[in-house]
Amino acid sequence: MAKKTPLTEYDSPWKQILQLYFQDFMLFFFPQSHSEIDWSRGFEFLDQELQQVVRDAELGKRLIDKLVKIYRIGGEESWLLIHVEVQSQEESDFPKRMFVYNYRIFDRYNRSVASCAVLGDDNIDWRPNQFGYELFGCTVDFQFPVIKLLDYQQRLPELEESHNPFATVVMAHLAAMQTRGDRLQRKQQKLALARRLYEQGFEREAILNLLGFIDWMLTLPLDLEREFKREVEQLEAQQSMQYMTSFERIARMESLLEGIAVGLKLKFGTEGLSLLPEISRIEDVEQLRAVLTGLETASNLEQLRSLYQPTTDTPTEN
Repeated sequence: MAKKTPLTEYDSPWKQILQLYFQDFMLFFFPQSHSEIDWSRGFEFLDQELQQVVRDAELGKRLIDKLVKIYRIGGEESWLLIHVEVQSQEESDFPKRMFVYNYRIFDRYNRSVASCAVLGDDNIDWRPNQFGYELFGCTVDFQFPVIKLLDYQQRLPELEESHNPFATVVMAHLAAMQTRGDRLQRKQQKLALARRLYEQGFEREAILNLLGFIDWMLTLPLDLEREFKREVEQLEAQQSMQYMTSFERIARMESLLEGIAVGLKLKFGTEGLSLLPEISRIEDVEQLRAVLTGLETASNLEQLRSLYQPTTDTPTEN
């Protein structure tokens, strides 16, 4: 089976961290807009309203879109539409989607809407920030601000010094992209980010939240995850904290592997156990769960293998 790079799922961690630290998000990426918001009046996420607006539209793959009700200094109620795109390649219809979301929300609720985007892809030249057209003297020109995370690669010293949670978020995102094919380097960068949180004196809750983000972004195979766990425990020896995210993932994976081993033995005998070494290299919890479920219906080992090893994979290396 071909060696696979660590799987990283960007959607959930970004969604959670944006929900937890929205004010810090605005301060870090859009400081001018941050200064025009009356934070003393609070803010409200309007995910249900956003879903009502876009559920019938075919607008391409949506990853993270947030609609937030804010109050501007002076009392005006406005809605802020935030698109966080963490896809790995450019999307030709993205500017159109930004435009459609914006005018649909304005049309339905008659509220001023500001759209902004954070692009986490790996194409340095892809910077969509405008949608428009002109016909018979009628002109549409929709422009929106864009943050390109790759630009922060040139600002790492600045990120290192920042206490804003999104400095850590950006560093973790960049590290995830840079270490796709190098697991050892990924583990080293993951540990460095964890150590930085303790050294900078973040509050306990912030450390746990950001460690959770780092863990989601910088997934590791089980052997390196265990090494990371031991080294983090050394960091925590002088702290009254407990880090759970990676360790819960390890426990889930080990439990699934135990169930798979039992199932292989019961259904296919000793021959079935021959699949266990390659199944043990699977790094995705959901894929392991699919293998365990597939044991119920698979009539032979090749059917079971097809659940985790596409026919295009190269043969297993000795």
